[in-house]
Amino acid sequence: MVSEFMLQQTPVHRVLPYYEFFLRTWPTPTDFAAAAPDEILRAWKGLGYPRRVQYLQRAARAIAQRHGGEVPRGLDDLLALPGVGPYTARAISSFAFGGRVGVLDTNVGRVFARALFGEPISAAVAQRVADQLAGTAQSAVLNQVLLDVGATFCRSTPRCDDCPLSSACAWQRRGGDDPAPTSAAVSRPQARFVGSVRELRGKVLAHLHEGPRSEATLVRVLKDDRTPEVLVALEREGFIERHQRSWRLATNQR
Repeated sequence: MVSEFMLQQTPVHRVLPYYEFFLRTWPTPTDFAAAAPDEILRAWKGLGYPRRVQYLQRAARAIAQRHGGEVPRGLDDLLALPGVGPYTARAISSFAFGGRVGVLDTNVGRVFARALFGEPISAAVAQRVADQLAGTAQSAVLNQVLLDVGATFCRSTPRCDDCPLSSACAWQRRGGDDPAPTSAAVSRPQARFVGSVRELRGKVLAHLHEGPRSEATLVRVLKDDRTPEVLVALEREGFIERHQRSWRLATNQR
């Protein structure tokens, strides 16, 4: 579960040291549920998308409260946890517990659209096919193979000449436009990061990782008039809090 949260939009080589540190520091959901918010946010520094660690802790609290501190096996119970969507729930079910469910992400969506259909497909169709293919005792192995083929060969710019599925690929046989970019199971390009509010949020948190800062100091250093509204948003979301006349990382759980 920890690895799935960390691997969302982040490559494995960056995740590994964080993953190992988190499991050493908080070996159980109950341990992580009890950690201070600023402590986990500092541990997450550099991994990006800090909402993930916030949701991971909320999920850990729910596990501690509802499931006796044990990550649930059932798909419905997993989906009921904060921050756990269809992909994450199925990945945990498959890779942790051997559940016979299909794991569908952008990589697998491309494989299905190109190799199996040769045309754009909906997310519902892709998930149904993934679940049908995974209905065996070796579902976790099959899911990992599909993820790896998508990540290694069937990428956004595909390596068709090297792909082990090229001889059976529907798109290669039919030709025409690439069906993957318009398939519902394939993610769309993100908005530009440089100059975005998302970038500014990261800069604010980076400064507060070093210690409390006044609003005036942050505005002056960051040279961005959006800083006050970003501070208010981060406070509302539970990342930071006011302390005397300064801002700091949140120390109290919500």
